[in-house]
Amino acid sequence: MMISKFIHRYSWVSTLAIVLITVIVYSWALQGLKVDFALLTSSAPYITDFISRLFPPDFKVIDIAIKALIETVQMSLWGTTIGAIISIPIAVASASNVAPSWLQWLANLLQNAVRSVPSIILGLIFVAATGLGAPAGTLALSIYTIGYLAKFYQQAIEAVEPRSLESLQVIGASRFQIAQYGIMPQVIPLSLGYTLWMFEYNIRAASVLGVVGAGGIGFQLKSYIDGFEYNKATTMMLVLLVVVTVIDGFSSQLRRRLESM
Repeated sequence: MMISKFIHRYSWVSTLAIVLITVIVYSWALQGLKVDFALLTSSAPYITDFISRLFPPDFKVIDIAIKALIETVQMSLWGTTIGAIISIPIAVASASNVAPSWLQWLANLLQNAVRSVPSIILGLIFVAATGLGAPAGTLALSIYTIGYLAKFYQQAIEAVEPRSLESLQVIGASRFQIAQYGIMPQVIPLSLGYTLWMFEYNIRAASVLGVVGAGGIGFQLKSYIDGFEYNKATTMMLVLLVVVTVIDGFSSQLRRRLESM
């Protein structure tokens, strides 16, 4: 009783300690960055000059932008689908309430290994394997998707209400029946929401993969920037912005409906 009163009376001490630790950590991180604030101030005119070259957009290449964007969406659709299918068994193997500990360790190690490889590196690997173009980007997105969706699916499985599983076990349900009636109804809506989010994210990632020649709108964007055709590059970015905004709004509404289930 006396200890709890002491902690309540001097709670400001713990708050002050947290603030001090936060300040120390961020100061340490800023020191490691070696930021030259004088250089940042003097570089402002160069940034302004580069941005001014992006306008006005050159809408003469709008047909090229739309064609490249369609390829980007196709890459994202197939990449997300393939990655999602492969993620399901990995997620089940890594879930603590389903799989044995040794299998969890292996599955989580695989997830961490995939997530540790940047999407650009995956793009380079598959460009070397299949050549320039959309197939390389699609394969890179598939592997990139596994690193995230497997983890999201795992968390969805681990968040299953244990009482519902126990009730099924009590009445003698088999493992398949437990998965069918206890796990899947709770996991599917959340997992579909995660998959939609990943599809939306992969459209942005596909545009980045184009920088290494993995197809899509990113390839055209890099080509125009390399050729100092900044007005055409702006058109590419505007088309991508419109499509990403539309998909974001649609998928957000659909995710809310799925989560309400």
